[in-house]
Amino acid sequence: MSLLNTINKDNLPKHLAIIMDGNGRWAKQQGLLRAFGHENGTKSVRVIVEVCAKLGIQYLTLYAFSTENWNRPKLEVDTLMKILISSLKKELITLQNNNIRLNTIGNIDLLPKSAQKELIEVINKTKDNTSMVLTLALSYGSREEIISAVKIISDKVKNNIISINAIDESIINQHLYTQNLTDVDLLIRTSGEHRISNFLLWQIAYAELYFTDVLWPDFKEEDLYEAIVSYQKRERRFGKTSEQIK
Repeated sequence: MSLLNTINKDNLPKHLAIIMDGNGRWAKQQGLLRAFGHENGTKSVRVIVEVCAKLGIQYLTLYAFSTENWNRPKLEVDTLMKILISSLKKELITLQNNNIRLNTIGNIDLLPKSAQKELIEVINKTKDNTSMVLTLALSYGSREEIISAVKIISDKVKNNIISINAIDESIINQHLYTQNLTDVDLLIRTSGEHRISNFLLWQIAYAELYFTDVLWPDFKEEDLYEAIVSYQKRERRFGKTSEQIK
């Protein structure tokens, strides 16, 4: 029996974020080049995106390429950029058929011009879709995001646009890349690693964390259901006691 039948549709994570890890190790296990792992990882992306849309999850954020990933061998980076471009072209119909709006966070200016062009085109073509917001974190690093927010807020304080006494969580939220997204409810990381890796550090303050040994290219529908079932078994207290929650 599928775990789907045990999921409470009234208690889904509003915002699900995933660190898609293990493509390279998956390829190595198959005796293949790392590029094949990344290519097969796109199949899992398609499956998970469609399942999340059907479940009714409102926000899905995928860690696609970090600021640190630029330090990988040039051949691998070039391959990842090519896969990004081809995936955007191929998956536009999937986004449209599932009423999904594409969004992106990160320093997009660092991407190749061809990737930027394709990304902006798909974002514009899906801007009116309302079922789910799919956010790709590209050339993204949470520390860089926070530093950027601090600089912008500091400049506004300097120019008397914001009072220093007015700075609170909401002000900081308004200046992050994720200003139009809610805080993360559930963060999944695949491949057995137990690290956050500079991903949405501010936004996961009260997120439930779920780690699985499954490598990303093998992560499919039932694996997602298992993570959601685990999430629904947890008591989210946000600093309160169990008695207060009840």
